[in-house]
Amino acid sequence: MSSYNGLMNTLNSHAAGLPASLPHARLSQSSTQDRLRVAEQLLLAPFGLTRAHLGRALAQISSHGADDADLYFQYTRSEGWSLEEGIVKTGSFSIDQGVGVRAVSGEKTAFAYSDDISEASLLDAARTVRTIAACGASRRVKARAPSVKVASSRSLYAGLDPITTLDSTAKVALLEKVEKMAKSKDKRVVQVMAGLAMEYDVVMVARADGMLAADVRPLVRLSLTVIAEQKGRREMGSAGGGGRFGLAYFDDALVSEYVDEAVQSALTNLKSRPAPAGEMTVVLGPGWPGILLHEAVGHGLEGDFNRKGSSAFAGRIGQRVAAKGVTVLDDGTLADRRGSLNVDDEGHASGRNVLIEDGILQGYIQDSLNARLMKVKPTGNGRRESYAHMPMPRMTNTYMLGGDKSPDEIVASIKKGLYATNFGGGQVDITSGKFVFSASQAYWVENGKIQYPVKGATIVGNGPDALTRVSMIGNDLRLDSGVGTCGKEGQSVPVGVGQPTLRIDGLTVGGTA
Repeated sequence: MSSYNGLMNTLNSHAAGLPASLPHARLSQSSTQDRLRVAEQLLLAPFGLTRAHLGRALAQISSHGADDADLYFQYTRSEGWSLEEGIVKTGSFSIDQGVGVRAVSGEKTAFAYSDDISEASLLDAARTVRTIAACGASRRVKARAPSVKVASSRSLYAGLDPITTLDSTAKVALLEKVEKMAKSKDKRVVQVMAGLAMEYDVVMVARADGMLAADVRPLVRLSLTVIAEQKGRREMGSAGGGGRFGLAYFDDALVSEYVDEAVQSALTNLKSRPAPAGEMTVVLGPGWPGILLHEAVGHGLEGDFNRKGSSAFAGRIGQRVAAKGVTVLDDGTLADRRGSLNVDDEGHASGRNVLIEDGILQGYIQDSLNARLMKVKPTGNGRRESYAHMPMPRMTNTYMLGGDKSPDEIVASIKKGLYATNFGGGQVDITSGKFVFSASQAYWVENGKIQYPVKGATIVGNGPDALTRVSMIGNDLRLDSGVGTCGKEGQSVPVGVGQPTLRIDGLTVGGTA
């Protein structure tokens, strides 16, 4: 029992480290000007392009009329290293650059892209997509030179190149340190896999209304997986984190924290028993378990699904969709967070958007197209995987605000039920809201006491229904460590999740017992 009490203390200490007020940044035009200079030097000057060339391309698109049009330039340099069995198994380095050209008329979108950033390619793509105007535009926009107005944006992270913040020798040494620390923790640790990923991403958006915006986005992530073995049984534990900063973030103290988490998870799972099944009370731990909120609720609040009426939340603004006390935000304005953006991929400043407040649905996540068709403002959530993809409404950092209950009090309230502290994979049906998630670490609780860890637990429910079953909300809001990636319609983008400890009554648990 003492080890599980220690688990609760660890969770509490993590929660205590979260600032009472999450760090945000104000809008600033000067910061955008600085980023524009970087973007123009990298994306326009080497190819003999100027803002005048962008204006001519946009004029080509608008010559037949369009509701909206934009040019999206991108330069991405990435590097990755992975270590397994004590040696670096893979190393990768890549550079990708190109431009995406889009025209929008009504609900229809024409899109072309090229990895050749030249005037000829740009004008050819513009002529290709302007055919969308033949379908008839509802609000024709006249193209302006893309210097009429520089978009205001935020300053949430330094515009550094994280790849250059450590040399190759130091990067390999960091992974070797992770492995050495993990194996020294316990003799049952038989294998350690570690990975380091870095990305330097520069984007520039020129819109037909004359707006020009840019962003310089660093991104790093350190991950490790530990396999422990005892009496022929093997179990796995994982940990890691990252965000929009340099590699100096991964100091010895943080690396030790990741290692402790991964090793402890693997050793705990060695003691796990088959999970009971049935309808029961489920308590979700803080932080990464917010992935359930992201999948089961967040996707259902994206504007495209609601405009088309295919979401379980469609047409319900102003209605109660969750229990009292449940407040859910999508917030792209948190400093240094993996899901944060100075501007989205349509040039709009990221926002702190309250989606559900005290159980009442307030609004949806919007990009430009869906916002225009729904007669609301964009929310700074137009995102795309790269210049070769069209933007769509996507989440940034999605989390639920904390309540007034302590985590110990919530766990102590369980008569018989599951306490899930970490999740693996899952899936959701947007139309019905039904979800299935697998718990990678969970505990069986009886009479308010954690009894033993369980394995093979899956949590089944309906997103909108589950929100109404929230009966206790913890005071320990925590964001994830910076590992999330969200997939939608074949596109992947970095995101963040978070929540406090939550008690949800009457969820179905599929087990192995």
